Amino acid sequence: MPLPYFEVDVPIRSTQTPGLEGVHVFTGWADSRSAAVKAAHEVYDAARAASEAGREIPHGRPDGWCACGYRSGWDLDWPAAKAGPWRSPHSWLNSRPIDL
Repeated sequence: MPLPYFEVDVPIRSTQTPGLEGVHVFTGWADSRSAAVKAAHEVYDAARAASEAGREIPHGRPDGWCACGYRSGWDLDWPAAKAGPWRSPHSWLNSRPIDL
């Protein structure tokens, strides 16, 4: 049986613009919520390290977790991260519809 696909929502805040905040969303396969948060944190740390060293951000982990980029000037609140089964690409919007 394949592993469930998780979404990890991590609150973020700008270190350069007070009051600017949001949520960074990571997705991938994991066997538990804690494993999902751990995987998301690992790919974030790898993306940050690569970006700060001027290297390409790593992609293609077998478990589906990756970071597509890194933007400096944002703090992620990992202790407040929430993980659960991925259900909708708009779940971070509290299920309110948006116009795309």
